[in-house]
Amino acid sequence: MGRKSAFIAIALLAVALIAWLVLFRSEAPDPAMEQSDVSLSLSIPDFSTEQLAGKALFDANCATCHGANAAGSEQGPPLVHRIYEPSHHGDQAFILAALNGVRAHHWQFGNMPPVKGVSESDVGKITNYIRTIQRANGID
Repeated sequence: MGRKSAFIAIALLAVALIAWLVLFRSEAPDPAMEQSDVSLSLSIPDFSTEQLAGKALFDANCATCHGANAAGSEQGPPLVHRIYEPSHHGDQAFILAALNGVRAHHWQFGNMPPVKGVSESDVGKITNYIRTIQRANGID
């Protein structure tokens, strides 16, 4: 009975792993996606003073890779994308990625290094700015 239960558990684990890979790999966009298409169709809202502070921090620390208005570039993915909606990548994920770096897992741009010189407070302001653009583009 023990061997049969172990075999069933391993089989269920394998099925779950395959299902997870299929689901999460299918949501990753085509790496050949034209970033200019994203920027051309991006809706930019009016920003509050606090959101403009986040934009200034984003422009200084993140835009080189993540593009103007977080629309992506050849160096990094767009953050205005359903992959980064709050239910999949919460605000804490942005903070951890900026402060500690993150291994590539949705895109083919390579690992993201830690962003030197930004504080947790800075990343909170940047995240607020990104979330504002996301909401303006139907990503909640």
